[in-house]
Amino acid sequence: MAKHELVAGDILPAAEYAKHRAEYRCRVGELKRNRRVDVGPYVTFYFENHDTMWLQVQEMIHIEKGGAEQVPDELAAYNPLVPKGDELVATFMIEIDDPVRRQRILAGLGGIEEAAFLRVGGETIVAAPEADQDRTTAEGKASSVQFVHFRFTPAQVAAFRRPGSDVVIGFTHDKYRHMAVIADEVRAALGEDFD
Repeated sequence: MAKHELVAGDILPAAEYAKHRAEYRCRVGELKRNRRVDVGPYVTFYFENHDTMWLQVQEMIHIEKGGAEQVPDELAAYNPLVPKGDELVATFMIEIDDPVRRQRILAGLGGIEEAAFLRVGGETIVAAPEADQDRTTAEGKASSVQFVHFRFTPAQVAAFRRPGSDVVIGFTHDKYRHMAVIADEVRAALGEDFD
C-alpha cells in the first residue's frame, strides 16, 4: 500500500542524507522515469508520490541547510503533493527555452491548470489545481509550474489499473489543446499510487 504522508521520522538528518545523496537521487531518478508524460510541445507532467516528495524535502533541507528546524515547513509545503490513495498528483511544467517566446505563450495560457484532464474508461477526470496559491495572474498569465490533483472514483481506479487500459492525458485550453496516451508502463507505475 502506498504511503500518503511524509512525517518528520521519514526525514534523514542532513549529514546522513549527504553521505548517500547520490544513491538516493539515482534511486528516485529511476522511479521518475515511469512517472512522466509529455503532452504537446511544451508541457511535461511529473507524477508525484511519497518517494518523489521525500527526495524533494531532503533536497530542500540539503540545499538550504536549515536542519531539523526546516523540516516542519517542508513537510507542510510538500505533503499536499503526496497522493492520498484515491488520486494522482502531478507537477506539470511548461518548458520553453526562449525567454521572449516563453513570456508570450505563458501570457495566453491563463487557467491552463483548470483545463487539464485524464480520460480513462470513457470517463473524464478534470484536474483540481493545488489550492495553496493562484498560479494564473489577474492579467491571464500562467505560471510555468503548476500542481494538480486528479481525483478518482473506485470504478475509475479499477479501469485505470486494468492492464492494457487506454488512458489519455491532455488539455481543453483554447490555446493548448494537446493530448497524449499514457504508456502502459507509466500507467502501471502510477496505478501503485492508489489504495
